[in-house]
Amino acid sequence: MKSIPKIELHLHLEGAAQPGFVRALAGEKHVDLSGIFDENGDYSYSGFVDFLRVYEAATSVLQSPEDYARLTTSVLESLAEHGVIYAETFVSPDFCGGGDLAAWREYLAAMQEASAVIEAQGGPILKGIVTPIRHFGPERAKAPAICAAETVGDWIVGFGMGGDENRGHPRDFTWAFDCAREAGLHLTNHAGEWRGPSSIRESIEDLGVERIGHGVRAIEDPALVDYLVAAGIVLEVCPGSNVALGIYPDWNAHPIAKLRDAGVKVTVSTDDPPFFHTTMSHEYARLADAFGWTEEDFAALNRVAAEAAFCDETTRSAILKKLEEADV
Repeated sequence: MKSIPKIELHLHLEGAAQPGFVRALAGEKHVDLSGIFDENGDYSYSGFVDFLRVYEAATSVLQSPEDYARLTTSVLESLAEHGVIYAETFVSPDFCGGGDLAAWREYLAAMQEASAVIEAQGGPILKGIVTPIRHFGPERAKAPAICAAETVGDWIVGFGMGGDENRGHPRDFTWAFDCAREAGLHLTNHAGEWRGPSSIRESIEDLGVERIGHGVRAIEDPALVDYLVAAGIVLEVCPGSNVALGIYPDWNAHPIAKLRDAGVKVTVSTDDPPFFHTTMSHEYARLADAFGWTEEDFAALNRVAAEAAFCDETTRSAILKKLEEADV
């Protein structure tokens, strides 16, 4: 599965930090993070809310633009090992300078430079999606939106929202999404993961998003499934994440195949891979086992992802060409 060229649209940059990377950084900064690791050195959490706690604790050692440059390099090297040719990553100004625009520009420059180096070496192309943190509240979402609007360009291509889906309502964040939209950014939002189909509808109707992060619980509402098909809304599905967090008991019970069979545009991503003991290669292997998907199925999924990517048309053409060359 490693050899298949892959496109990943739902990847949290801090969530892709390997435990060893975080431990090493904590050691350099003399920060005690022993409480977030298990006896094997992996991240340790119990349930989604505790996952968020551990995630934010791990992120706390990322304290400078240089830290984020190192993280970007580490993540891209890992993606390259699993055949990823293009990825979009969620990054939050809340973690990169506390929402201050001047500080955000410095962090952004560091991430962009690191990704440019890897790309020049033949590695994956990386683009950024700015994310406010939902459970920080709608007022705090305004600063990331301004940061996104002021730095939209070749690297910052989208705006979304992560965090605890059970906090607040999508319409509470309309100011932030309107700000991003007016700046020309593409829009996505985490929905239909912990809340039901109504969360997906509200994200589309109140925020005007063109993609949905996760969105798997749409399967519970046939009318919504039909709407997603008709509207061409793309789901950024992360099966391994859903299974690891207990949304579905196992891979066979995951609805990605039913959604795809119904005509919904689905893509495959890892979300926060080391937290869920997964990689893109692992996702593909488990999907093949559960649903009998072949290389042709994965090629089709990646074409959907390429068309749904928030990048410019020149980049889209380049990644589509790589996919076509692999099909020959």
